[in-house]
This record gives sequence, C-alpha cells and structure tokens, in this order.
Amino acid sequence: MGNKTESVFATWIFIGALLLWFLLFSTFTFFFVGDKGQPDWDFRPVADVPGQSPYAVYDLLPHPQHVKGDKGE
Repeated sequence: MGNKTESVFATWIFIGALLLWFLLFSTFTFFFVGDKGQPDWDFRPVADVPGQSPYAVYDLLPHPQHVKGDKGE
C-alpha cells in the first residue's frame, strides 16, 4: 500500500488534469465554434386586415381535423 501523501498528491494531479482539460476544451469551443449573436430576422410589417395581407387569408382544409380515420389523416 502507498502512503497517504502519495494518494493526496495523485488526487490533486487528477483534479488539475480535469480542470486543465475543461479549460482547454472551453477555450477551443469559444474560439472555433463562437457566438454569432442573434440571427437577423425579417421583421417586415404584415398587415392584419384580411383584405390587405396574403398571410391572413387562406383556404380552409377540406378535412381540418388531424385524426386517423375516414378522410381525416
């Protein structure tokens, strides 16, 4: 059996190696993956009146229920 001093030293070496691995992995991820920020969304104004917006008027589905069975699937 080894003495207690060697066991404590090996434990601190293991903790230090884990810490070093985590820091290196985090640095790699930060620089190579990066943060590109918010995506540039298209915030065009869309009219809410059905006669003015092509997004507000749509044809109704012939079978609007999404259930399995006769013409509902």
